[in-house]
Amino acid sequence: MNGRNTRERRVNAKRQRSRELPQHKPGAHGPVISALGFGCMGLDFGYANAKVNCPEPIRRTALRLVAAASAVCAAWTGVAATGLEQAQPNSPRAEVAPAPAHDAVSRRFTVDDRIAAILSHPAFAGFARLVLPRVDLDIAPDARIAAIASTLPYHQNVDPQVVVKALNRMVDDVAAGRAVFFDIYDEAEKRRTPSKVETGLFFFRGKPGAPFAIIAPGGGFSYVGSIHEGFPYAVEISERGYNAFVLRYRVGYGEAVATADLAAAIAYVFRNAGALQVGTLDHSLWGSSAGARMAASIGSHGPARYGGDQLPKPATVVMAYTGHSDTSADEPPTFVVVGEHDRISPPAAMKRRVRALEQAGVMVAYREVPGLGHGFGRGTGTAAQGWLDDAVRFWERAPSRRQPQSPR
Repeated sequence: MNGRNTRERRVNAKRQRSRELPQHKPGAHGPVISALGFGCMGLDFGYANAKVNCPEPIRRTALRLVAAASAVCAAWTGVAATGLEQAQPNSPRAEVAPAPAHDAVSRRFTVDDRIAAILSHPAFAGFARLVLPRVDLDIAPDARIAAIASTLPYHQNVDPQVVVKALNRMVDDVAAGRAVFFDIYDEAEKRRTPSKVETGLFFFRGKPGAPFAIIAPGGGFSYVGSIHEGFPYAVEISERGYNAFVLRYRVGYGEAVATADLAAAIAYVFRNAGALQVGTLDHSLWGSSAGARMAASIGSHGPARYGGDQLPKPATVVMAYTGHSDTSADEPPTFVVVGEHDRISPPAAMKRRVRALEQAGVMVAYREVPGLGHGFGRGTGTAAQGWLDDAVRFWERAPSRRQPQSPR
């Protein structure tokens, strides 16, 4: 009799503990957790009875079932009790940020937009600060794109409409599902050298399989003028059917580090040419001011000298307003443009290099623009307007390994 009372007390205690299990407020998994919870209660009660009334083989089987079910129940009820159930994409508790609406991604810029809007535009998520000249740029809250020239102290003739057109080209590409930004260094390299986080390639697609150009904007190695000398160049080049990349390189570390980034960018494009759908035969390097020094250095000595892969030299180098004078015994065809009144990179310095190339039998084109100084970019609305067309035609004529075929 005492044994029977003891067994009944145990069963009642089991029932009571079952009723005291943490209760989950139904959510994404509420019905499932609740069902499992009730199943555990039932099995637990069944095990108490089995232990008393069942033969040993059945009792052992029940014990194994209860052990397995208890583990599942512990996991589910523990999750429910702590509120850590797996987040669902549509759940208010989900940690994953909701995808921005297509209208937000495709929203185009105007010159009246604030410069800060570039940083918050969802099309540029993850790399927005690399669009602007410096990652630590101090932007006045009310500064407009119409006044973006104020962020480019070494440049002139900055046309906000040209800037906006280039930004909107990237917005349109992202809205159409095309990636516009690519890291040139992998995560391990960026961990070893944290400054490499501030690098990458912006891609403006031309025709699949067409040759590519890489553009290194200027900025005196203290900023990168992509919005004036990079993106607008790439728009024009890609509109002629060629694939164009704009390099965001490290600033504040000098010419050697920036040129190493250009060498890494060339290697990246060659390694990923198939996925990017670009042709690697007869590529060209373009640079303005500091960027022209980088492009000319690779043209003279090849990317391997600057830490890149052993790859062919460019078919053409396009140099805008720089005082770079170094040459090698094996120079690629070179197009040069400079302003008549450039006091940073005077025409006389560029003419000396042009003469050295000509004497070495290198194909050279030299264009000196009347009335302009340093950093005029595309030169829209000035005597320089159209120089990019001339440079593209020069690239097409360059007698490299094989005559480049115009994709137009």
